[in-house]
Amino acid sequence: MKVSLLTVGHKQPAWVSSACDEYLKRLPREWQARLVEIKPEKRDGGRTAAQVQAIEAERISQAVAPQTAIVVLDERGKPFTSHDLANWLAKTEQEGVDLAFVIGGADGLDPAIKQRAKLMLALSPMTLPHGMARVMLAEQLYRAWSINAGHPYHRD
Repeated sequence: MKVSLLTVGHKQPAWVSSACDEYLKRLPREWQARLVEIKPEKRDGGRTAAQVQAIEAERISQAVAPQTAIVVLDERGKPFTSHDLANWLAKTEQEGVDLAFVIGGADGLDPAIKQRAKLMLALSPMTLPHGMARVMLAEQLYRAWSINAGHPYHRD
């Protein structure tokens, strides 16, 4: 199973990159975990949020293989516990499905990306800063893997 974190945004503080990299490198090689930064579209020239979202949606679509399942991060998505995520990932891994977790840009995600999603996942009911969402997602993926692997990282 390939696991990608697609994030619309760049130029994160060093601590974000360091923390995200640390959790991704802890994941098993079989997951082929990687971070893909999608260039955010500038909101200038009178472009609306919907126009910016559409341009970013095209960039996201180009970065995701057609057979890859999309998981959209959204505060209105389904709230999972760490065990819920671990169970969902184990089931998805058994199905042989590659995953792309998508964190939108400042204007959010285009409805077409949300409609294509296998799952809309909430890390929190609160809106999180982009960098914090990256780190939390990477950590939760590692935590979910550790639960499934019986690794002592997660303690109930």
